[in-house]
Amino acid sequence: MKRILLIIIGLCSLNMAQEDTRFVKADGVVIDKKTTLEWQDDYSDYNGNIKDSNWIDAISYCEALSLNGKDDWRLPNKNELFSIVDYSTSYPAISSLFENISSYSYWSSTTSSSYTNTAWFVDFYNGYISYQYKSNSMYVRCVRGG
Repeated sequence: MKRILLIIIGLCSLNMAQEDTRFVKADGVVIDKKTTLEWQDDYSDYNGNIKDSNWIDAISYCEALSLNGKDDWRLPNKNELFSIVDYSTSYPAISSLFENISSYSYWSSTTSSSYTNTAWFVDFYNGYISYQYKSNSMYVRCVRGG
C-alpha cells in the first residue's frame, strides 16, 4: 500500500513539475511551451486594467494590439483558451505566472454553432466553459501563434 501511495505522490509531483515549467513569462507575455502560443499578460495599453468588452470589440481590440514588438495578436478560439485552464488550482484556475487575471469569464473567438448570436467563453473561476450572447461584456486575453 505504501509503495502504491509513493508512486502516486511521485507521479503527482512529476506532473506538477512539468506544469511549473510549461509556461515562461517575458516582457508582459506568457509563453506556453507545450502549444507555442503566446498570451497577453500586459494591459498597460488599457491603463493596467484587464480589457472587458462585447465580443465584436474584443476581436477588434486583439487585432489592433501591439505588444512586445508584435502586432499579429488575435482573440483565441475556445480550445486555445481552454488549454490554459489549470484544474489543480482555482480562483483563478490558471498558472500563477499570469499576473493580470480575473477569476471571471473571457471571450473566445468561437461562435456557437447552435446559436450564432452567442460565442464560447472560459470562466477562470473554476475552468467552466460555456457560451454567452455576443452583446454581453466579458474579459479579453489576446493570443498569437498557433
